[in-house]
Amino acid sequence: MNSSLLKLHNILFILLLIMSCSSEKFLKKGDNLLSENRLYINSEEKRSNPAKQLILPKPNTYFLGLPLKMQLNQWANESPKENFEKWLNKKPQRREKLNKLLSSKQVYQLEKYSVQLNSWLKKNGEEPSLIDSSLIKNNIKRLNQYHKNFGYFDVVSNFEINKLKPKIQEVKYKVDLKEIYTIDNFIDEIKSNELRDLFLNNKKKSFLKPGNSFTIQSVEKERNRLIKLFRDNGVYNFQQNSLQFIAKIDSSGIDKKIDVVIEINPIQRRVNDTLITIPYKKHKVDEINVFIESLINNDLNYNYNSSYKGFQIYSKEKLKYKNKAITDPIFIKKGEWYSDNDRASTYRYFNSLRNFKYPSITYEPSSDSTLVASIILTPKERFSLGLDIDISHSNIQNIGMGLGISTGIRNIFKGTEVLDFRIKSTLGASRNSAIANDRFFNLFELGGDIKIQFPKIISPISFEKFIPREMDPITQLNFGTTLQENIGLDKQYFGSSFEYQWSPKKSKKISFKLVDFEFVNNKNIENYFNVYKNSYDRLNTIAKNNFISDQYLGYDGNLSVPEGSNSFIEDVQNGNLEIINQADLDRINSISERQNRLTVNNLILGSSLIFNTNSQESLIDENFHQLKWKFEWVGNVLNKLLEWSSKKNDYGEYVINGVRPSQYIKTEVDYIKHYPTGRDRVLAFRFFGGIALPVGNSSNIPFSRSYFAGGANDNRAWKAYKLGPGTTKNNNEFNEANLKISTNLEYRFPLIGPLKGALFIDAGNIWNIADNVKDPESRFENISDLSEIAIGSGFGIRYDLNFFVFRFDTAFKTHNPSLIKQNRWFSEFSLKKAVFNIGINYPF
Repeated sequence: MNSSLLKLHNILFILLLIMSCSSEKFLKKGDNLLSENRLYINSEEKRSNPAKQLILPKPNTYFLGLPLKMQLNQWANESPKENFEKWLNKKPQRREKLNKLLSSKQVYQLEKYSVQLNSWLKKNGEEPSLIDSSLIKNNIKRLNQYHKNFGYFDVVSNFEINKLKPKIQEVKYKVDLKEIYTIDNFIDEIKSNELRDLFLNNKKKSFLKPGNSFTIQSVEKERNRLIKLFRDNGVYNFQQNSLQFIAKIDSSGIDKKIDVVIEINPIQRRVNDTLITIPYKKHKVDEINVFIESLINNDLNYNYNSSYKGFQIYSKEKLKYKNKAITDPIFIKKGEWYSDNDRASTYRYFNSLRNFKYPSITYEPSSDSTLVASIILTPKERFSLGLDIDISHSNIQNIGMGLGISTGIRNIFKGTEVLDFRIKSTLGASRNSAIANDRFFNLFELGGDIKIQFPKIISPISFEKFIPREMDPITQLNFGTTLQENIGLDKQYFGSSFEYQWSPKKSKKISFKLVDFEFVNNKNIENYFNVYKNSYDRLNTIAKNNFISDQYLGYDGNLSVPEGSNSFIEDVQNGNLEIINQADLDRINSISERQNRLTVNNLILGSSLIFNTNSQESLIDENFHQLKWKFEWVGNVLNKLLEWSSKKNDYGEYVINGVRPSQYIKTEVDYIKHYPTGRDRVLAFRFFGGIALPVGNSSNIPFSRSYFAGGANDNRAWKAYKLGPGTTKNNNEFNEANLKISTNLEYRFPLIGPLKGALFIDAGNIWNIADNVKDPESRFENISDLSEIAIGSGFGIRYDLNFFVFRFDTAFKTHNPSLIKQNRWFSEFSLKKAVFNIGINYPF
């Protein structure tokens, strides 16, 4: 009884505290709080119109209906240091007592903390947004000017203030657009004949055409178009302030037509006391000089020079690059018109080589119509070195420590190539009883990889017509290997790839792996049931339920590993042991199939094509989409060769030294879209779909090329590998399949300062399709199986540290397909069964 009264007392106290935190207490006498700004355009309310962003001030933000930011602002004060001093001196001997109790240094620290806390309160708090007549009048002016920029020159705006509660009001802004003005004539007054010819020859591409509405946006587009047109066609010194647009409006106001006049005046320059006029002229590049600086030689003189295909190359020391490697990145062409685009392409290409610091490109006139281009290149240090250390934990190792060393070597073949070499070793500790080793660090992994990048397409056939230099072509060669000891099945891995990359446009990138090779050799397959405990536990339960003889059991009365477990499976499948029911026999066959698939050595040889498009202009651009499409075909060529040169084994498969080459086709699509919904507010959407189908020589997909579900960047209500396939109940440590569908929807919003919030819904699952898995719960049979989509929902907190975002998400199982149908929805929607995810940066 006393406990219930205490709880009731606490609840009443919290309710009273919340109710007392009202907005009115932050107001002075005569002030009225702004509740909302409403915008009506031609009598229709516009809630998300861009013009609404011009209206100031913004209403205060509330959290769960409470004005928390206003409360933070009220707790702050204007003179925190002086207030702390007043507090120290308010009572006699307070300062002296504190100095004795703490120390003078600690009292000084208290003062610093007080000032810092006050700064935090002011930074994250909000002053009350008040009704202000002067701000409202300025808003009317801004709204009128905004719509005039879109051609509504007769626009009329007004406002009205409505009282909602005592001291709380809203403002309605009413905009009457009237009739829009259109362009009647586009007239040029260009004094340079050369510029006028350029203008007239390209007038069809103009953004200012008769009959179109007259907008400031179209004027700015036309200004940028003309500047680019002139500077890409020989006018190297064209200045933006020489270009003017004049709009001539009918003064009577009857005719809603505008004549647009374009003026281009010559350059005016003051020489001594005389103002001279310099007419614009087109210039061709007459000479191109390349100067190679030295990291060692500080001599001002360039002691070496050579001529190559019209380029003059000067260097302070003997040239360490092939002439072609220096001239290929240069898009500036001798004997052709100056072009800003050629200059920018040269900058971009040299930067992509990773061999030089940012280049310097200058032009000097050599006559009235010619220019000399000078390109200064400063090489980077030839060698670079990197070191990384990490600590890890997994279900295999209790703790692991890794040390990695990487080095880069530039210009290895004198063609601005780059070689990257990396080696990493890991020591780990495991309490796995199967590891007969008394050492604490009883796990070991060593890996290394080499990557060589060539700044061109390397092929016996020239692809320059299809993939020109402007597309920044790259050929990349990779080699990698890994060795393991006492880790899982002690995998030995070797991989290699030969890849082409190019960018048809700034927003598009294509990668084509001509050769993608991977070989996995599992050295310790006897350790399978020690690693995959779920499979062992199910097999052991079946064995005990069928009362098997002691020959399969160990000293603890369970199946021994590996002899007992493997013998039990083999005898059941050979008919030497009789199993009680068909369901157990099916489970044993399923366990055996998975064991064979995960212990078999994998040989993967194929090709892949990846297409990427990204409309994001910069890191702060939140209105964009990304699309990635991948197609992979593996084993077709190799298995065709085996058909001609060898026979199938007893299982109807082609093998090479006992290893069956994988054969499959795989395709996947990954789409991301961000919709900005307000300041620092984004609705983010993602869809992923992928399928891998075994063909020919294969009846399943290699584990490394399969799909899994769950985890911090997927369906966050399930841990990685713990969702699916289909309606199965997480039978394995690593659940995977060859079909995946996944969607995510996340709303991101600001909380306080760098602290952000998010609400999200994740949906998806994995299934087996067209492979040798027989379990009906894991297979995708028809469209009705989409009802097995798992749904998770939750909320997240993100802290923005500028260079990365720390993310903490809490997710709840909203629809769990592994449960019986009547319990799938919300039966596990509780904090007790929530999944907590920690991640770096946003999931998509």
